[in-house]
Amino acid sequence: MTDPYRAGIDILSRTGSAQDDRRNRAAEIAPDFVRSAVSFTYGEIFARPGIDLKLRELAAVAALASLGRSTAELRQHVEAALHLGWSRDEITEILIQTAAHAGVAAAIDALAECHDLLAGSDPASDCCEP
Repeated sequence: MTDPYRAGIDILSRTGSAQDDRRNRAAEIAPDFVRSAVSFTYGEIFARPGIDLKLRELAAVAALASLGRSTAELRQHVEAALHLGWSRDEITEILIQTAAHAGVAAAIDALAECHDLLAGSDPASDCCEP
C-alpha cells in the first residue's frame, strides 16, 4: 500500500506547491497534524480517480473562493491551477462564477486577493477574443 503522505507530497510537487512556507511553519509546531493533513487532503482526496489534477485544482479554487476564509490557501491553489495550465482568464471567470453561489462579496474578495496572480494579459487568451 502506498504511503498517503508520500503520495500527497508527490501531488503537491506536481502542482508546484511542494515547499509551502505556511505548511512548514505549522509543521514546526504540529508535525503530526501537518502530516495527517497532507496525507488526507492530497494523498487520499486529491489522489482519487475520476478527474485529473488540473480539474481538482479548479474545484479547490472555486470552493475556497466561496468559503472566503483562507486567502493564503486560495492563493496557493490559484498558483497551482496556473502551474497546471489553467489560464488567468479561466481562473478569473471561475472566481466571477462564485458570485452566483457564494455571493458577490466572496467573488470580489477572491479576485482582489489574487489580483497580482491574475492581472495582465494571458497569451493563450488572445486567440479567443471576439
